[in-house]
Amino acid sequence: MITIRAIDHIVLRVTNLEVMARFYIDVLGARFEKHQEAFGLYQLRVGEALIDLVPVDGPAGRKGGAAPGAEGRNLDHVCFRVLPWDGPAIVEELRGHGIETQIGMRYGAEGNGPSLYLDDPEGNTIELKGPPWAGIPATH
Repeated sequence: MITIRAIDHIVLRVTNLEVMARFYIDVLGARFEKHQEAFGLYQLRVGEALIDLVPVDGPAGRKGGAAPGAEGRNLDHVCFRVLPWDGPAIVEELRGHGIETQIGMRYGAEGNGPSLYLDDPEGNTIELKGPPWAGIPATH
């Protein structure tokens, strides 16, 4: 059984990075954590989780199609922290539901660690994230 402990991070596609970052920092008390230029990703810390902001005209943001609005998404995906993490068992359980996926190493709220992606029935992307593993480079 998959046991979700918490949301690891959310990724918001934004049209105005400055305004959005200022809102989360100034209004909600987030703090700047990391800028991953290769992906156009700005990461803000909120408690134990991250809010990732990706400009819609940047490398990661362009993948979501139109800018946020009636015809475009502003939420790229939601990431749930899963404990205990047994990657092969999770992949098998998902396969039993007809979902094919694979594990990658990615940076999350607690560092680099295993994760995988899947879509819900309406096309929302979900990332399932395991615990951090020291010394493992992230793929993003």
